[in-house]
Amino acid sequence: MSQQFTKDPEATLDYAVDWTRWLSGDTIQTSEWTVPAGLTQVNASNTTTKATIWLSGGTAGQSYTVTNRITTAAGRTDERSITIRVQDR
Repeated sequence: MSQQFTKDPEATLDYAVDWTRWLSGDTIQTSEWTVPAGLTQVNASNTTTKATIWLSGGTAGQSYTVTNRITTAAGRTDERSITIRVQDR
């Protein structure tokens, strides 16, 4: 099950995936985001345990699935998705 967040279409907000538990001492080497049409990736960054994306846009009444894929220093790869529900607030 993915995490769910709500944002206003005019808001630019940050969303994060905390990989700490899954990493078990490994670290994030690369992080990539897949963002569907309708949302705009403003920025993205990561630490050794957390990946963060800044998103703007979206259409009120729509839900979008955004996916984060990481590769670790040990060469493992995995992905997690979050759902962004856009509502006028």
